[in-house]
Amino acid sequence: MNTTTPFTLRLSWAEGLFERGDFLAAATALAELVDEIDSAGPASASDGVLHSVTDLRLLLARAYFKSAQLGRAESTLVRVIEDAPTDAYAHLLLGRTLQRAGRHADAARPLALAEVFGGYERPKAYGTDEATGTPAPATT
Repeated sequence: MNTTTPFTLRLSWAEGLFERGDFLAAATALAELVDEIDSAGPASASDGVLHSVTDLRLLLARAYFKSAQLGRAESTLVRVIEDAPTDAYAHLLLGRTLQRAGRHADAARPLALAEVFGGYERPKAYGTDEATGTPAPATT
């Protein structure tokens, strides 16, 4: 953790990494910022720069998702949803993370909540019957 560089500059750097598509480096930089906030408290770590720590965690979860760190994305999103239970995008991203990990049954609930809270269209789960939404029969 680099405490000599201002938080705002490190946040801008991490956001820039994300915008350029370097999701692995962005996840590392964002995780350091989240850890700093968690250990020092939101007011002291961010100097009033952040609208909310939840927004930073959501960006971290997106970086984890895009760099295929699905377990970390899931645990970060669970924390985001604990802090903001009606955040439709967090539910959508959790559902997509679970789908990407092959956990389609677990993805159903967050995807349904994303649809209810934010009007996101529920993506079809892989391996489901399109007409009924139930798991398709196994083929050999």
